Amino acid sequence: MRSLFLPALSVLLLSACATGPHAGRSWQAGDHHVHSEWSVDWDRSTSPPTPIRGGDSPYTRSRNARQALAFGLSWMVHTDHGGPGHSAVTRDHAWPALQQARREVPALIQFNGMEFDVPAAEHASLIIAPSARERDDLVEIERRFSRNEPVDGVQRDDAQTMLDALAHMRALPAPPLVFVNHPSRTATGVGQWGDVEPDELRAWHDAAPRVLVGMEGAPGHQAIRSERGLYRNSAAPTFGGFDQMTTQVGGGGGTLLAEGRRFWITATSDSHHNLRDGGRDYDPGEYSKTYVWARREAGDILDGLREGRMFAVTGDLIDALELTVRGADGRTPTATLGQTLPLPAGALMRIELKVRQPAIPNHHGQHPALEQMTLIVGSPGPDGTPVMQVHPVTADAWRSEGAWRIVTWTLPVPARGAFVRARGSNTRDTTPPADVPGEDPWQDLWFHSNPVFVDTGHADEASP
Repeated sequence: MRSLFLPALSVLLLSACATGPHAGRSWQAGDHHVHSEWSVDWDRSTSPPTPIRGGDSPYTRSRNARQALAFGLSWMVHTDHGGPGHSAVTRDHAWPALQQARREVPALIQFNGMEFDVPAAEHASLIIAPSARERDDLVEIERRFSRNEPVDGVQRDDAQTMLDALAHMRALPAPPLVFVNHPSRTATGVGQWGDVEPDELRAWHDAAPRVLVGMEGAPGHQAIRSERGLYRNSAAPTFGGFDQMTTQVGGGGGTLLAEGRRFWITATSDSHHNLRDGGRDYDPGEYSKTYVWARREAGDILDGLREGRMFAVTGDLIDALELTVRGADGRTPTATLGQTLPLPAGALMRIELKVRQPAIPNHHGQHPALEQMTLIVGSPGPDGTPVMQVHPVTADAWRSEGAWRIVTWTLPVPARGAFVRARGSNTRDTTPPADVPGEDPWQDLWFHSNPVFVDTGHADEASP
């Protein structure tokens, strides 16, 4: 078991926002999983297979960028599928299309990336850090490590290749970011895993904790009513549109956080083909958003994604969130999303959650009302099993200040430290129920925050 304390992470004073590292930051909405016409299909009657433009999405990258901007995003990652020889498509076609989209939609910050075919697993969003090498870095990663791009005629689909890929990425001068996509889509049941298992997430995170930093908390494909998120196994559906690794208290994601891992969640569109055009998806920003606390510049947005300064939301239920923890005596600094606060075991901590409901209707023409919020406090148990506390509140327990909804808790610090995160909904279900075919996703909206960590200085003697 890891200690929840990471000495390298400093606690930032919120009072220093005007002049300190938070200066100029605000909530920047974005999406890191968007497909275009360069998610090609393949004519496999030829050798090698011939790419078929527009095979998995009809849209240009410029069109996707315009839609993202129209739906309120300030940043987006272009993430097309790979395949046999796709690194050449990336180099010769997708990269020029990205350059064109940047010229045509300059108000949107656009990252180079791909939906990486993870060896011995499924998919992940690969986000390339802006640099003079952002084209070549992506081409090299795809050519050498993608599961579906054979190297010297050999398709590498083994666990070691993924670890080699992460080691390569970690050593780059401008390291990229990786978020695991739809982690439980192939699960066989609740707590029963498929192509992605918690132990794999641990191994990947151990290999490159500053590169592979999280997963989709809310997968895309939310517009399709028959199988929300394309989670086709009725025994392992989404819950309120979110993956079970996020929604199940004490489940896969909660266990990772209780181990002290800085492992974050996001919400994406996985946009291929919009519902209006006969598809099963929403456009970037139309339904799902990942909000990052950052300046409106590529480097700081990437830093916010890496450091966990973000929350995930569907249906524009909220557009701002503050989750802060400090000592109840008022003498300690204040920590917020992604940060660590040192406090002695048993001391009282004061936790405040503030969320803001948008003044304008969402993209379904609704003003969804927040019905309830829940604070989740997790800590490592002595046997390695996380100990979880759940503190739900409804409107009669919070106060309103204009569009803000504010609630506070005063709780003792667990002996081995803790993580603190929050969620809320326009439903009265304090625990997200399993999604069923035919339900309307616009009537089932949620937000989930990333955590704040509280450290007591406890180090488990069993730690390696």
